[in-house]
Amino acid sequence: MATGAPDLPAPHTDTGKAHPARVYDWLLGGKDNYPVDEAVGRMLPPQARDGARQNRAFMHRAAAWLAAQGMDQFLDIGTGIPTAPNLHQIVQRVVPTAKVVYADNDPIVLRHAEALLVSRPEGTTDYIEADVRRPDRILEHARKVLDFERPVALSLIALMHFIPDDKDARGIVRELLDPLPSGSYLVLTHASSDIFPELARQVTDEYARGGIRLGFRSRPEVARFFEGLELVGPGLVTAPEWFASPPEPRPEDSGIYAGVARVP
Repeated sequence: MATGAPDLPAPHTDTGKAHPARVYDWLLGGKDNYPVDEAVGRMLPPQARDGARQNRAFMHRAAAWLAAQGMDQFLDIGTGIPTAPNLHQIVQRVVPTAKVVYADNDPIVLRHAEALLVSRPEGTTDYIEADVRRPDRILEHARKVLDFERPVALSLIALMHFIPDDKDARGIVRELLDPLPSGSYLVLTHASSDIFPELARQVTDEYARGGIRLGFRSRPEVARFFEGLELVGPGLVTAPEWFASPPEPRPEDSGIYAGVARVP
């Protein structure tokens, strides 16, 4: 069952300013972006495409793992432009009754919301156009679909490095986690500032020229998002290192940290 579609407002897309979701779409080889987004993408080093692909592959593995643990409620913020398989398609293969709420602040994602709302008949998907910097609004909407008396998996994939420290990134994550009961999970990836420092500076500079501020962080800084939670194995590692199946003897290089942690 899909919910939310009739109430979605008409989208207005600013084609004169780059947007992270559309740059990410270009990096993944998508077509739902504009010249201003492509211009930013083309100035990025080739490793940026690798990072986008690694983020996506990690999301697939983490979602499948959580579904295998019996998780049937997901709140995915910073959804991005739909690229099959979407999170709900992955988890509903394992748990057909799973409920998924998506949120993103780019109107072009709203244009493709129907793809996000094609749920298995037994399950539910929903979408809200909202910014992670308004966690109260996202939570208010999510409560209409998800049961916050039972565990919820909060997914923040390649999102929080777009929230610099002066915008209280950790406070935002804490506000999103606080209402979630024991047994919930945080799934997070984050661009690193310390694995390849010069590359990280190049990426942040190019995004800044496109009008997008970034807040890449070191491993200890990323680890703070998981404070008070129980990291599941293999812990906070690079995206290709997390639960590769079959395990790779030498995972490819990556400047993306990834982790999954349980709310105790």
